[in-house]
Amino acid sequence: MSQKENLLANPAPLGLAGFGMTTILLNLANAGLFGVNNVILAMGIFYGGIAQVIAGIMEFRRGNTFGTLAFSSYGLFWMTLVYIILSPLGSSALAPNSAALAAYLFMWGLFTLLMFFGTLRTNRALQTVFLTLAILFFLLTVAQFIPQLQIIAGIEGVFCGFSAFYLSMAEVINEAHQRVVLPTGPVKGSK
Repeated sequence: MSQKENLLANPAPLGLAGFGMTTILLNLANAGLFGVNNVILAMGIFYGGIAQVIAGIMEFRRGNTFGTLAFSSYGLFWMTLVYIILSPLGSSALAPNSAALAAYLFMWGLFTLLMFFGTLRTNRALQTVFLTLAILFFLLTVAQFIPQLQIIAGIEGVFCGFSAFYLSMAEVINEAHQRVVLPTGPVKGSK
């Protein structure tokens, strides 16, 4: 077998694109440009959800614990979020109150903040994704009690989503050109 046959494709661009594009769409809704609709829900299930879980499984195969946990978890986040949005349609008793939704968002914020510390030896672009995502979750947590923060969270969330989408495209384009075309920032400890 040749060395090329032993290589596995980098699944991170798939996971980052699924996360980034879905995050942009949902946060355009959070910013008030349009309501949550089937476009966002479909992206949440399939591209933000299933595609990220697939990327997580592929990261597992590559031996990347961080990538496995991140992509699998955020893929499942999108699926749970879509369920939370859709489940009250069958029974209003299932609708979460502000406190329950705030607790859900806070736990995701805490998880993301801790994952951010796992990015400190990676490039600045990945650090930006995780830091802005942690901020987004905490803003959305507080917005459960101060609804005026929803628009600010939406704007910040669009930036977060674009940072993930940028990193996805940077990884693909840089690999295709075998040089840095789209910079991702220095890796800590490198020169």
